[in-house]
Amino acid sequence: MRKIIHIDMDCYYAAVEMRDNPEYRYVPLAIGGSSDRRGVISTCNYQARKFGVRSAMATAHALKLCPELVLVPGRMNLYSEISQQIREIFSRYTQKIEPLSLDEAYLDVSDCELFSGSATLIAEDIRRAIFQETQLTASAGVAPCKFVAKIASDENKPNGICVVTPDLLDDFVIALPLGKIPGVGKVTLSKLNDIGLHTCADVRQFPFEDLIKRFGKFGSIIWDRSHGLDDRNLSLSRQRKSVGVERTLAQDIHSKEDCIKMIDSLYPLLKTRLSKTKSPIQSQGIKLKFSDFQQTTVEHKCQQLDHNYFIELLTEGLARQNDRGIRLVGVHVGLADPQDNRQLAFSFPSTED
Repeated sequence: MRKIIHIDMDCYYAAVEMRDNPEYRYVPLAIGGSSDRRGVISTCNYQARKFGVRSAMATAHALKLCPELVLVPGRMNLYSEISQQIREIFSRYTQKIEPLSLDEAYLDVSDCELFSGSATLIAEDIRRAIFQETQLTASAGVAPCKFVAKIASDENKPNGICVVTPDLLDDFVIALPLGKIPGVGKVTLSKLNDIGLHTCADVRQFPFEDLIKRFGKFGSIIWDRSHGLDDRNLSLSRQRKSVGVERTLAQDIHSKEDCIKMIDSLYPLLKTRLSKTKSPIQSQGIKLKFSDFQQTTVEHKCQQLDHNYFIELLTEGLARQNDRGIRLVGVHVGLADPQDNRQLAFSFPSTED
């Protein structure tokens, strides 16, 4: 029997800031965005969430919901460092670890002999160790499969645990709203609701063939999840597919010359980030977001980082500007598999951001 634990840190970036800055502990706090109301929120604490503030929300809208919201820029290097510390804690229990981001991961503890093999006690001990060593809280979900463990970790947040044993699996799944299934976004959920499907119980009564006809391969996934089926193993090696850097501007810009200045300032940061990966380049791209919040991306194949090529891509992107201002400029590269020796080798100086 498989024993999967999903660990999810509680409002991670905000929690680190509250840990290190006592003045932030009792106020609505958001990481990211900017005081000039541009940009988007990266994450926020639970006090801010009571006002409706959420991750990926525009700063201006967040401040309308919560005028007293405190904005801090964040310290990504520190968040990454603590994440590695948490990862080391995980490795004391199992080597089968699938990181999803800096603040969450799956662990397969099926073969762990600690606590007589009790996944519940293992999860509790992991949470205890994280708090003892970082003063940060984590929530956990324990289940026989990945998707249920992930959903369960959100059930008793913050600083909680939810255990779904095999005998409780069917009862837990059948009552689930479909919006809780990982991968079911707002558009898909709306389409499901339009045909009368709101819970996993509804899907079980719906013809399988019709689900496939309407949703293709994802229809099969919805069907499986609604029946509590998920035989995916943990992905123990994740290949990064792109590296990029972008900036939201305090004031809209309009000219090609101003865009080039932005590319000039972003390029060294991109080189620094690229120096930390061994994957060869397979494409370069540029991203523009216009004043009406519409965005465009231009990306073409190449095998070496070339500053001037970004300028060529910019020209193509600006052809879609239609007299709109530009509020964001980004540059990125697509990465190939490091084992693909057909790609050209490259190297960059190891410098710090």
